[in-house]
Amino acid sequence: MLPVERQQQLLSWLEEEGTLRVSEISSRLEVSEMTIYRDIKPLIEENKITKTSKGIAIASTAPAIAANRCTYCFKTVETRHNVHLIMNDQSVEQACCAHCGLLRYEAVSDRVSQIICTDFLLGTTISAKTAVYLMDSEIDIQCCKPQLLAFDSKDRALRFQKGFGGELYSFNEVIRVLSQNMNEVCCSKQTK
Repeated sequence: MLPVERQQQLLSWLEEEGTLRVSEISSRLEVSEMTIYRDIKPLIEENKITKTSKGIAIASTAPAIAANRCTYCFKTVETRHNVHLIMNDQSVEQACCAHCGLLRYEAVSDRVSQIICTDFLLGTTISAKTAVYLMDSEIDIQCCKPQLLAFDSKDRALRFQKGFGGELYSFNEVIRVLSQNMNEVCCSKQTK
């Protein structure tokens, strides 16, 4: 498992459990405690997590992730393909692309009040729940794989699909397919 994958797993556990001890994380991930300390150092520096008397916890006063980083894969977020998750507490998380945004949504859906993305052709903001998604078209947006393009209507998505291939999915369908595909290819396994 790559450091970024361990960090994402660690953040997921902390969101669910509140606090964790380094020894417990080391045991769960089957790596040394020194490896865990190296993994958590950047998370502490970015105020994503904090040291506590019981181990580590999600930083309560800071946003969950740096403002210009994807909450799922930690890549720098570009504005063209980003996704915003507006949480119940009015905080906002952003993802670099629909791939990461939808996977992050799946992990924290009970805490999300709204999820928005950008229409690939028009560049307008749309609800991610009503968007139509084109997976693995011939267009390479140079982001996470399998790549997803969001469209505000099925008609536009179908016309784009005719020229550039790929498979069309609704919001719920694409989350299911993405989850199944994550065992094969992951954004964090790509080279930058």
